[in-house]
Amino acid sequence: MSRYKKQKFVSEINIVPYVDVMLVLLVIFMATAPLLTQGVKVDLPQAKAKIITQDNTIPVIVSVDYKGNYYLNVNEKPSEAIMAKDLVLRVAAELSIDKNRQVMVQGDKTVDYGKIVTAMSLLQQAGVDNVGLVTEPDVNLEKKS
Repeated sequence: MSRYKKQKFVSEINIVPYVDVMLVLLVIFMATAPLLTQGVKVDLPQAKAKIITQDNTIPVIVSVDYKGNYYLNVNEKPSEAIMAKDLVLRVAAELSIDKNRQVMVQGDKTVDYGKIVTAMSLLQQAGVDNVGLVTEPDVNLEKKS
């Protein structure tokens, strides 16, 4: 009878499988989190574009020329190119005065698309939530309406 000892039941929960599952989930979230923050959020119109009515405030307009240089209409010298870090600081300063101020990007039609995306990313760093794109009105569409 001494050979067969009575075994006690273990009333503890084995958490090793739970830890394994949590580590797998952690790896998945760590791998996907950087992918979620890579894009530039742009609100696109769902209908035909129309002219934006302005209130008394002048919108902040970031221009990108054919060489990829940035210009800011509210800068001390709007006709001189501005560095990327200065663009972020200046736009952030303008938005600290008026958070509802319109911010727009105006790009040359021959400029590299990456420069426009970089300008929008810089505006996002400055705290801009909505960015408008400036285009020339299509005369043919206006005649049809």
